[in-house]
Amino acid sequence: MTTSIRHPYLDHPGPIAFAHRGGAADGLENTVAQFRRAVEAGYRYIETDVHATADGHLVAFHDATLDRVTDGAGRIADLPWKDVSHARVAGVEPVPLFEELLETFPEVRWNVDMKAEPTLHPLLNLIARLDAWDRVCVGSFSEARVARAQRLAGPRLATSYGTRGVLGLRLRSWGIPAALRRSAVAAQVPESQSGVPVVDHRFVRAAHARGLHVHVWTVNEPQRMHRLLDLGVDGIMTDHIDTLRKVLEDRGTWF
Repeated sequence: MTTSIRHPYLDHPGPIAFAHRGGAADGLENTVAQFRRAVEAGYRYIETDVHATADGHLVAFHDATLDRVTDGAGRIADLPWKDVSHARVAGVEPVPLFEELLETFPEVRWNVDMKAEPTLHPLLNLIARLDAWDRVCVGSFSEARVARAQRLAGPRLATSYGTRGVLGLRLRSWGIPAALRRSAVAAQVPESQSGVPVVDHRFVRAAHARGLHVHVWTVNEPQRMHRLLDLGVDGIMTDHIDTLRKVLEDRGTWF
């Protein structure tokens, strides 16, 4: 694991356990109830996603539409918060505002995927208003979007690489020159992509040589968790929060 800490967000003794969407395996992903279960299980890092409603409210929700996991329907970007607030995940739990999560769980650090461009300014404004710079790491598949967030906020904002940044780091790990954004603090990546391995010794070594953490998503099987931890990754995101806790406890690295 890396020894230097480039941002207070990463200040944690040992591999970071991330509850992916709070622990999506329980069926109540991205809800206050599921986030509370993760916190009660000892998690201090939680991954979530944000979308902006038509009237600019920032909600913690993965999909662009309400249809898959709630009893509501429609694109969040086309709906006012009043309508989104009536939807229930699995028919029982409301969709939370991200501001509500920051205030309800003051000890939690959040890994936030900006799902669309309209989330950028509301997210940065919220982090600034609540002075939550040390508690939020912002990511996106769009390298351009996360780079814009970094330019606007400066070094006080922790960011991970988007897809283009990850590709650049993968090329660097093979000895192929590639441009890399220096302001990122982490590479958050799948274990493999389209059958091609992403995380191996060379990738982890290349990231650590640049002072970057490597966080891997979404890992649910204990044997894969052990393999990645043996490679030296700095964090794992999982839907199965009890499984990851047990793996880290067995390794003596659950903190």
